[in-house]
Amino acid sequence: MTSRAASRPVGTVTRGTTNPNRLRRMDRWIAATHGAELRRAADPVAVDLGYGAAPWTAVELLTRLRTAAPRTRVVGVEIEPARVTAAKPYERDGLAFRHGGFEIPLPQRPHLVRAANVLRQYDEAEVAAVWQRLCARLAPSTAHSRGGLLVEGTCDEIGRRHVWVALGPEGPRTVTFATRLGSLDRPSDLAERLPKALIHRNVPGEPVHAFLRDFDRAWSAAAPYASYGARQRWMRAVRDLTADWPVTDGAGRWRQGEVTVAWEALAPRG
Repeated sequence: MTSRAASRPVGTVTRGTTNPNRLRRMDRWIAATHGAELRRAADPVAVDLGYGAAPWTAVELLTRLRTAAPRTRVVGVEIEPARVTAAKPYERDGLAFRHGGFEIPLPQRPHLVRAANVLRQYDEAEVAAVWQRLCARLAPSTAHSRGGLLVEGTCDEIGRRHVWVALGPEGPRTVTFATRLGSLDRPSDLAERLPKALIHRNVPGEPVHAFLRDFDRAWSAAAPYASYGARQRWMRAVRDLTADWPVTDGAGRWRQGEVTVAWEALAPRG
């Protein structure tokens, strides 16, 4: 028999702050890089985990994912029951809201879990266990699929700066830095948006600190390209980074103000 305690959602209530279009950079990256996996799935389900006090991010996720995979369904999951009640009027074909937490209260394994600004209030020591729990709920890999994707990260209040980790059923894969280039003074400005697994590791001796240091140096060296615009300067700086860092994407993503690096290169030491 399932105990009453076992049925309680796993996690704690977040502040719930959110804004329309706050997660647009993350959503567009997901649609571009994971859209093919969603299209291949028989019943593609995406979860907006911890969507907050208003359902805007879940509504927007559905719209953006359906540009890449029209059959995708989105389920917003919130640990605060009042937020679920408030979101119910926004339900429609392909969009639903459920009470729950890190256990992901769905009968099927989702093909995507997006957890934006959820783990920021947790201790760093708690992150690995949360990642493991969420990755275990993802759709498994097969001979024709890499499986589901967990995207966990942090952004500022209006979505100008993001950093997120992408994880598959096997664990972390990549780290993506994304920004509105016009707002950027130097790449290390993104350090304040590092996800919980990395934000306390931006200190000398840690890989993420070395990466941001090298990114700033490449940005400075690319200063002559600023006359062509911040986009061209960013692209040149990222191209220079590829000499020493395992950048996994290409110019098409760099043009969006993004760069993605293999997790192994930035993973905390110890």
